[in-house]
Amino acid sequence: MSIPLALYIHIPWCVKKCPYCDFNSHELGTDVSTSMYDEYVDALLLDARMQRPLTQGREISSIFIGGGTPSLLPIAQYQRLFSGLRACFNFADDIEVTMEANPGTLEHAPFPEYLEVGINRLSIGVQSFAADKLQTLGRIHDPEQAVSAIKAAREAGFARVNVDLMHGLPQQTLVEALHDIQMAHDTGATHISWYQLTIEPNTVFYRSQPILPDEDSLADIEEAGQALLQSLGYNNYEVSAWAGRLDAPCRHNVNYWQFGDYLAIGAGAHGKVSINEPADSKDDSSKDNSSKDNSLLNTGSLDTDLTAISFKNNPYLKQAGIYRFSKSRLPKDYVAHKDEAIDPDNRAGQDSKQQSEVGQKAPKMIGWQVIASDELVSEFMLNALRLHDGVTWALFEARTNLSYSDIASQVDKLVSQGLLIDSKDKLQPTALGQRYLNQILREFL
Repeated sequence: MSIPLALYIHIPWCVKKCPYCDFNSHELGTDVSTSMYDEYVDALLLDARMQRPLTQGREISSIFIGGGTPSLLPIAQYQRLFSGLRACFNFADDIEVTMEANPGTLEHAPFPEYLEVGINRLSIGVQSFAADKLQTLGRIHDPEQAVSAIKAAREAGFARVNVDLMHGLPQQTLVEALHDIQMAHDTGATHISWYQLTIEPNTVFYRSQPILPDEDSLADIEEAGQALLQSLGYNNYEVSAWAGRLDAPCRHNVNYWQFGDYLAIGAGAHGKVSINEPADSKDDSSKDNSSKDNSLLNTGSLDTDLTAISFKNNPYLKQAGIYRFSKSRLPKDYVAHKDEAIDPDNRAGQDSKQQSEVGQKAPKMIGWQVIASDELVSEFMLNALRLHDGVTWALFEARTNLSYSDIASQVDKLVSQGLLIDSKDKLQPTALGQRYLNQILREFL
């Protein structure tokens, strides 16, 4: 398969839940124990082994460790995790591995050890360099810690450091927003994610909404901020993503936006995979683990006493198609859940002990479903239209198994409205279309 494959890893804990955050994150509390981390990493590794057949012989081209606050996980656990992942998957030689981190958890960060295990890109959640804005956002760090974290990461050898910044914050002025960008650049950011604060349901800010800048002020901040980023040499390759002169776009996120495939391990993690041939059409007699063709039979050596899932009896692989899936949301459920779908009748020939271990420990695969054809269009567009350079129509056809003719009428309408560029080779929004992406998306719902 030519579709690239990535891996998302979710670390669910944080020190304190921020009032704007709607991610699957859980305050760590005071009952932290080594056994809790051990059990979670055990579950991650078993989860990875259960998803090994979904690689279909492909290498992992990128990994993104998100959260929560992944920098809370001890380095010894990362060493164990990556040792297990390398035994399970084939990593690309130039694999990109990003870890999210918060300045308040990086005072004594083992930066050299992160690099040693293979993490080669950091994404530091600064959000603002203004003390009062950090307090309003519920962040646990101060501006000095933010500066120190970025500098320490660069000095330790991280050539790629993204800094997350928010704009449109409560009572934020244009000068303050521009100061944040300049500080991130001057401190050593090689990539900046600059996005507007939005109020999401199920957050503290949604229940008690702060006063945000008015629409005119937001527009002025966005225009001036984009101009500053451009003057500093950053390339705006996606709505909120800016790559510096000496850096490149985030490969992992570009794979999302180009509708690539990604496995997902961890509490609440979401994945998407393309199955190119139904399992029942495969010959399950060959177990050649040395070859690297596209066969889902290539489970390889798993360095474990658990037998790899049988391809033919795997209930997840019964039909060709493009699938989405997710994992149990609560960490305790993710670690403890029994996956009823894992060969419960022992059809794969596993002995009773192996069956019992798999059944008791396997993190549950929930929400496994094929993406319907009409949803494929909207999902592809939701992602691809974020890329300012667009994507080719050939990519649309390859990633969705649909054809340009299936959506030609909608495209013609949007071209006539000046929202899409008139091109038979590429799907690309115009400058006007970049401002009105939701209007474009409505045409494909």
